[in-house]
Amino acid sequence: MLWRSLILVLFFGIAISVRADEVRILKVLPHLLDQKGQSALAPSLFERDAYQAQLRAHPDQVGGVRVDVQIKAKRRESPLTLKLEVRTGKTEIGKVQVFETPVMPARWFTTWAKIHIDKETYHALGPVIAWRATLWDGPEKVAEQQSFLW
Repeated sequence: MLWRSLILVLFFGIAISVRADEVRILKVLPHLLDQKGQSALAPSLFERDAYQAQLRAHPDQVGGVRVDVQIKAKRRESPLTLKLEVRTGKTEIGKVQVFETPVMPARWFTTWAKIHIDKETYHALGPVIAWRATLWDGPEKVAEQQSFLW
């Protein structure tokens, strides 16, 4: 019985250590911003969703877009590169607009990275229809998440 417990603990320890090294994109949250750079008027999910609906209904009030990306990765010496590819209402079919930013993972838990699209760029591109977020370690793609319309 002791051997079974020891093997079980060893197996789960190996499984946890393998998952700890994995780089993942957990969430991608695009938010419309108003002229003041706010995505919500109050710190409530209900208020945020209501304000986002108001901004979608009134595009003249939109002052840009912020895409929040939650990643999980081990702390490292060099940053990862977060690339966000978007297809919008005004771009040609098959064409994408690419935004990128360096991300230094936190020591513990997860890290939130933000990509800002300013007002002029947003109005030139139109509303975001589909997106794909990728994490790169130099030339190697290590994680990816995309919207269902991608």
